[in-house]
Amino acid sequence: MARRADAAPAVHRNTVRRSGVHHVRPDGSMPVRHGRAAGARRFGLKIAGGIVALVLVAVLAFAGYWLIRLGTNLRQAPLSAGNTTADASNDATDRLQILIMGTDTRDGANSEYGSQADSSGYGNSDVMILMDISEDNKQISMTSFPRDLMVPIPACTDPKTHKAFPAQNPGQLNSAMEEAGPGCLLDAINKITGLTIDHFLLADFNAVKELSNTIGGVDVCVNAAIDDPAAGLKLNAGTNTVQGEQALAFLRSRHGVGDGSDLSRIKSQQAFLASLARKVRSDGTLTNVPKMLSIADTITKNLTVDSGLANPQSLTTIGNRLKNVDLPKVAFVTVPWAQYAPDPARIQLKEPDAEGLFQAMREGRDLTAPPSASASPSASPAGTAPSTVPAPVAAPTAAYAKAAQPVSVANGSAAPGRAQELVKLLASAGFTQTSAFAAAPADSTTVYYSAGFEDVAKDIAAQFNLPAAQIQPSRAIYGVQLLAGADFASGEKYTPKVPDNIVSQTAEQQTCQAAFGQ
Repeated sequence: MARRADAAPAVHRNTVRRSGVHHVRPDGSMPVRHGRAAGARRFGLKIAGGIVALVLVAVLAFAGYWLIRLGTNLRQAPLSAGNTTADASNDATDRLQILIMGTDTRDGANSEYGSQADSSGYGNSDVMILMDISEDNKQISMTSFPRDLMVPIPACTDPKTHKAFPAQNPGQLNSAMEEAGPGCLLDAINKITGLTIDHFLLADFNAVKELSNTIGGVDVCVNAAIDDPAAGLKLNAGTNTVQGEQALAFLRSRHGVGDGSDLSRIKSQQAFLASLARKVRSDGTLTNVPKMLSIADTITKNLTVDSGLANPQSLTTIGNRLKNVDLPKVAFVTVPWAQYAPDPARIQLKEPDAEGLFQAMREGRDLTAPPSASASPSASPAGTAPSTVPAPVAAPTAAYAKAAQPVSVANGSAAPGRAQELVKLLASAGFTQTSAFAAAPADSTTVYYSAGFEDVAKDIAAQFNLPAAQIQPSRAIYGVQLLAGADFASGEKYTPKVPDNIVSQTAEQQTCQAAFGQ
């Protein structure tokens, strides 16, 4: 079915602007020796050999006791809620990704923080951090996912009740765990990132209190005094050592920090974890066996893990991989977001920035490296999906005559001759009725289409590997217009750019969290 090709395409003058909207607060406003004789020497060697043997037996017995004890502490749940198959990667030698989740359930020991009416069962996940350890153990990224993100959530089945829950498109990310457990949340994050996450750790309120007590507190900094009755947080301006209830309050507080949103709470979580990493590295904890065992005992009593991690040896393997990473190479990142138009109290992924981050994650790039160094992708490591997943757009379902379609290319990339380069690529794909012209500078590349040309727009987007979020309807043009932005100034395939300053801080840096209203 050919369409009319006699009308000249109009220049689309809309510019693509990055959202500067902050996540709103609940009130509606915007807002980490001596020589011896041979006989005596032989006798001494026998004694020494016997002592060594006894020591080895004692060590093995001691280790066995702790392995059994730590193993009985752990609770486990399936890795997936029906959507993910564990890969065959080696936790000791391959790239390793672990989803760290916090639950707000008030069941059991957490009842002092509210009633089951507030949250029960699996609970909602108010902390979602993906820890990504490189294959060579030289870099770690800690990527936070905001709880209020509206994203596609796959159909999930509760492993306990076997009840099936339909897919949501969109659904609020932190609710994925509430219905079908931590595996459903892991499935959802796999879906939006194109990753295949290896493991998960799920902690509750009690885990934070006990861990902070065991290590003797964590230093946090605020730029002004905080008194947040809702979370029970009271801090002086400057550096404070928090543990127990105050550590938990610091991580839970929304109305005491920043603009009162979950995004500000994420900054608190990242600052706390960075400070925790600095303390554990500086005070010799990693070489203090009794203290490490005490920490391990505390952690395992308050964790639910997937079955692949449900033994202390696996946790020890991960600990050994973490202990030698340089603190400047531990990056804290927040997924790029923008205000969700249908509901200003929610947020959505900000494109193309989010896809730029996810592609960098799929390719295992070092997020702490300069942009020019991190831009060269490595081969997709084991445990990740290929860099083309998720697919940018679906292929058109109806056939049409490509040579008859009115297509224009607008060069907003500031690269001379870029429009002509793209016209040639389109011609080789069969789009021969294509014009080119210069346009005002644009940050992002977008495919615009008028009524009746959506399938053509999808085909052109697929030709250049553009994500679906960058296809937009428009009444200002006829046919299809490819606006090439600064993010597609060269090459035949579009590679989303990792946003500038995507790393909010590294574990080496001490940051001061802003008090509410500061």
